[in-house]
Amino acid sequence: MKKASHKILIIDDEPDVTRAVTLTITVQEPQWQVISAHQGETGLELVDTAAPDLVLLDLSMPGMHGFEVLEQIRLFSDVPVIILTVQDDELDKVRGLELGADDYIVKPFGHLELLARIRSVLRRVEGSPGPVERPFVNGELRLDFNRRRVTVGEKDIRLTSTEFRLLEVLARQAGRVMSSEVLLSRVWGRDASDDVDYLKAFIYRLRQKIEPDPTQPRYLHTERGVGYWLDDSKAQSS
Repeated sequence: MKKASHKILIIDDEPDVTRAVTLTITVQEPQWQVISAHQGETGLELVDTAAPDLVLLDLSMPGMHGFEVLEQIRLFSDVPVIILTVQDDELDKVRGLELGADDYIVKPFGHLELLARIRSVLRRVEGSPGPVERPFVNGELRLDFNRRRVTVGEKDIRLTSTEFRLLEVLARQAGRVMSSEVLLSRVWGRDASDDVDYLKAFIYRLRQKIEPDPTQPRYLHTERGVGYWLDDSKAQSS
């Protein structure tokens, strides 16, 4: 079977890092295309014009900071973003995830680890074709599994691939409390099963998008000390 081709955009001001990452990707995945930008502004243009399948984004760049680049990307694109940075700071990690990053990796990193993260995120984007399923509907919240579409009332909700995957996992077990460890494992893989801050950041983002009042959740609830659950009190088949 022919492997899928992907286009990866690297936004990083360090040429050595860009060369090393490009070499790693092209050696392991020769059918993939790698493009790069050394400034945030140029990177934004390429996100818009080149339509990459995934972005590797450095935080500490001169001019436009990586967080600002990420905010701008999320105004017009749901492209998956993995942050690359030397800053091993929990607050920075959480902020990046809350702004819309799909994953976070600290320099220096192993090239095999980076490839594993990239492949994992791309798998979440692509999903796997399956039988036609009825959407999950609870009140005004509607999740269409096959079309990967979420609406609240008449409003289309733009979710990143990881946000959709998290909501999908919760919807398939609606009404049941899912532990943080199980959610992390199912969405990010076994290696992330103890990274609770990741999950908190994504729950926060989902509530900002699907809840009428994120401070008083109607759909996505917290079971303190255990995990989270998606309400199904008004669930219906549609």
